[in-house]
Amino acid sequence: MQKTFKSPEESRVVLSMLMLPSHANFSGKIHGGHILSLIDQIAFACASKHSNNYCVTASVDVVDFLAPIEVGELVTLKATVNYVGRSSMVVGIRVDAENIQTGKSKHCNSSYVTMVAKDAEGTTDAVPGLKLANPTNVRRFCREIRRKELKKSTTVEINRNDYTDSTYLEDLKSHNVEILL
Repeated sequence: MQKTFKSPEESRVVLSMLMLPSHANFSGKIHGGHILSLIDQIAFACASKHSNNYCVTASVDVVDFLAPIEVGELVTLKATVNYVGRSSMVVGIRVDAENIQTGKSKHCNSSYVTMVAKDAEGTTDAVPGLKLANPTNVRRFCREIRRKELKKSTTVEINRNDYTDSTYLEDLKSHNVEILL
């Protein structure tokens, strides 16, 4: 079977919606959980479009809330496949909000979600490769390789350490904790 490849542009998904009072907290700011739900939905759509399969969320690797979103703003989410493995894809999502009265736009959120393709029986399924046709595609793919390496090494380091050691207890004294051991 010949390997297939798709460009990030072929799987790109854009979603725009007006933020309503039902999406907000008491101060008129949109709930982060509502934005996270939209991020998960668009990541699913983008990954499914790339893989031609049902996809599940494996992890939400980065979610940076950069600016609050107000009731009445038009929120636009843009999703692109930045990286592919054998059955997984990392979808990069950018969230912008626009004041529709002034036209002023702001970048509110960046997120990276790992999705896994599943076949009809629910087992992981291979995904098409990624065509890297411009410097932006190459930069995004390389950043995901590095992000994955850092995540793996950090997990190993955190799991390897013995946090009952007295040096850790001494370090905790400079933090906002009360040690009751």
